[in-house]
Amino acid sequence: MHVAHLSLADFRCYARVEVPLDPGVTAFTGPNGQGKTNLVEAVGYLATLGSHRVAGDAPLVRQGAERAIVRGMVVRDERQTLIELELNPGRANRARINRSDNVRPRDVLGLLRTVLFAPEDLALVKGDPGERRRFLDELLTLRAPRLAGVRQDYERVLKQRNALLKSAAMARRSSGRVELSTLDVWDDHLARAGAELLAQRLDLVAALQPLVARAYEELAPGGGGTVLEYRSSMGEGVPLGGGREALHAALLAALGAARKQEIERGLTLVGPHRDELGLRLGELPAKGYASHGECWSYALALRLASYDLLRADGGEPVLILDDVFAELDARRRERLAERVATGEQVLVTAAVPEDVPEALKGTRYAVMDGEVTRL
Repeated sequence: MHVAHLSLADFRCYARVEVPLDPGVTAFTGPNGQGKTNLVEAVGYLATLGSHRVAGDAPLVRQGAERAIVRGMVVRDERQTLIELELNPGRANRARINRSDNVRPRDVLGLLRTVLFAPEDLALVKGDPGERRRFLDELLTLRAPRLAGVRQDYERVLKQRNALLKSAAMARRSSGRVELSTLDVWDDHLARAGAELLAQRLDLVAALQPLVARAYEELAPGGGGTVLEYRSSMGEGVPLGGGREALHAALLAALGAARKQEIERGLTLVGPHRDELGLRLGELPAKGYASHGECWSYALALRLASYDLLRADGGEPVLILDDVFAELDARRRERLAERVATGEQVLVTAAVPEDVPEALKGTRYAVMDGEVTRL
C-alpha cells in the first residue's frame, strides 16, 4: 500500500500543492516552519480523519479560507483508489471515494492505513491516560474500521448518561428528590457498547505485548523488559476474561456499585473512558521513572509494534516518521533506519538532510516557504 499522489487545497500553509509520491523512502527536508509536517499530517488525516497535532479541524484550514481539501491516490495490490476529504469547520465534513459523493467520511477508514511517529508521541509514555486510550482506539479502528461506529455509540451513550447524572446531581442539591427511572436503560446501553470496546482493547493489548517487547529490545538492547498492563476502572478484583457477555455483566455491576458516587459527582466513573494502559519498564512504571531516552524508545516501540501488527493483518501501512531522527542518538537512529528501510512506503521529515540516515536514501523533496521541490 502506498500513496501515489497527494493534493492539497487551503490546507495549513498550502493554498494549493501537488506532490507525486513513490513507493519506498521519501524524505521532506527544510527548515522548521516551512510546511514539511503539514504534508505528512495530511497523509495521516486521509487514513484516520484526524490530525496528530491538533484535536479539531479548524487549525487545518488555511487562514482566510472557508474549507480545506485533502486528496490522495492510494495504490493497493495494483488497484487505485482516490480519496477526497473536504474539511468544513463548524459544519459537517464531506468525503468522496473515486469521485462518488454517496459516502460518509467514516467510509474512508480502512482504505489507507498509516503509522505515524512524531515528537508528540512522547506523551504516550509521559502523558495522561487519555493519550494511551486514544492510541489503542485509533489502532483498533485502523485494524477494523467498523469499530469507529462502536466508539461513536459509546461516546453518544456516555454523553447522554452524563447529562442525566448531572441533572440528577442538581436536582438532589435543590430538592433532594432524584428521578432516575431511565438510568437503568442508559446503564445497559453503556455496558453493551463498553463491553465490545473493552474486549477489543484487551485483545489488542495481548497482541501488542510481544511486539512492543521485541521492538524495544531492537532499539535498546538490554534496556529492560517492557510490560503492557490494561487497568480497568472497574477495579483490580474484577476479572476481565470470559468474553463480551461477562464483561457486559461486570460493567453493569460496577455501574450499579458506583451509582451513589456518580450521582453525587454528576459524572460516569466506570467504563472504558476511565481505563488506563499501564507501561512498565522492568519492575517500574515507565512514566516518572524512565529516562528521556528510554521514554523515546518506549514510544517508538509502541508505534513499531503497531506497524508490525498492521503488516501481519495484510496490506502494509504507510510509515511516517515526522521529525524523529533529530531526537534520537546515533545508535537508535541507525537501528530505526535499518528496521524500516524496506517498508513499502516510508515518509520522513527532517530539518536538514544530514538528519536522514544513509539507510533511508531515496526520493528527496526540499520544502521552503510552502513550496515543495523535488531534488
